[in-house]
Amino acid sequence: MSTASVHARPGTVLADLIPATGRTRDVALVAGGAALMGVAAQISVQVPGLVVPVTGQTFAALLIGTSLGAGRGFLSLALYALVGTAGVPWFAGGTAGAGGATFGYVLGMLLASTVVGALARRGADRSVPRTAAVMALGSLVVYAVGVPYLALATGMSLSAAIAAGMVPFLIGDALKAALAMGLLPAVWRLVGRRG
Repeated sequence: MSTASVHARPGTVLADLIPATGRTRDVALVAGGAALMGVAAQISVQVPGLVVPVTGQTFAALLIGTSLGAGRGFLSLALYALVGTAGVPWFAGGTAGAGGATFGYVLGMLLASTVVGALARRGADRSVPRTAAVMALGSLVVYAVGVPYLALATGMSLSAAIAAGMVPFLIGDALKAALAMGLLPAVWRLVGRRG
């Protein structure tokens, strides 16, 4: 498959290029995405003075969405959220259960994975500028859900929740976006060469 043919096929995400068909592949991809989220959540650093830990979750959620597409991305993050809510300790720092101050970020990641997956189906992960825009939008969706949830769960004002639950993470988000900007278009180029 040439780069031209990869670009010519609308609606294709990276997972669609895996040479298998049927529900077995989809189930494996969804379960694998949920497992990746569980692993990424364990890359967690609690910074003194911050309510929200620094984790690999946002990067993983956006990578899952862009690689799997909206449907499988949503199902992966929903599975991750449901299993963690049911008691499996694979949320940040080995925690489980719903209702914690940071659970809104999990919900935001579920929505963000769906949004970036839909954009990836439109080819938004195939060039550096478009990938940058997708990652920025995905991060914004995470914060749009996570920060108000944090404010409600802790009794903080919205401005205090922004200061505690968003501002300290913007540099890290920029670094993660830069990594994705290099990674996703490079994978598409590699796939095009192998075709």
